[in-house]
Amino acid sequence: MPEHRLDERSVLGRALLILEAFGVEDQAVGLSELARRTELPKATVHRMCRDLVTARLLSSSPEGYRLGRGLFELGMRAATERTLLEVAVPFLQDLFARTRETVHFGVRDGDEVVYISKIGGHRQARAPSRIGGRMPLYCTAIGKALLAHSGPETIDRILAGPLTRRTPRTVVAPGLLRAQLSQIVETGLAYEHEESALGIVCVAAPVLSADEQPLAAISVTGPVTRFHPEAHTAPVRAAATGIASILARRAANPNG
Repeated sequence: MPEHRLDERSVLGRALLILEAFGVEDQAVGLSELARRTELPKATVHRMCRDLVTARLLSSSPEGYRLGRGLFELGMRAATERTLLEVAVPFLQDLFARTRETVHFGVRDGDEVVYISKIGGHRQARAPSRIGGRMPLYCTAIGKALLAHSGPETIDRILAGPLTRRTPRTVVAPGLLRAQLSQIVETGLAYEHEESALGIVCVAAPVLSADEQPLAAISVTGPVTRFHPEAHTAPVRAAATGIASILARRAANPNG
């Protein structure tokens, strides 16, 4: 299927260029820097930013521009993710209370997993994940749990590469990855051993629909020095099953 992209010469295309120019660590970004990142004329960026501030998608300060609260409010109206979170949060909180380790909840978007919830305490592992962040499907426990149930065409395309080696332990051999995905389907569990970032290990389970489609996945992550993912398989699988059960009942009786 061909990839369709917005025309960056259109008003909407330019607005998205500006919004997507903000990085995770950015506190405020000045006008000149936004023009450099977007490769748009400075006058165009200034005009677009003024409109985005009016729409509350950006906020302005003496230090520069920041992403606005309106973006957060729009994001929380996304029906599918909102429903998933409404059902999942009690299970995520319970899983954190049981394990005292970092709990992630993610969904598939294209060839990546998007994290829509993360709960961690003072002992949480130094993982690169963040709410709203993305990671490749093939090198994370949540990603592999989602990929294993995504259908043969998707699996074949992703395994055909490129598979970037993010750490020395990233599995980039298509045959080995395919064997892992088959094992995930059989056991209902996916693992990561320092494949997306050094120092962390994870165990994940998919949240499946009644027809075995992957809706989301849930994981527990900890530092390799003390965390044993095999010891947490039962609560992770139980949380995924509980979320799936409630979602299935809602789908069967949407007005109930």
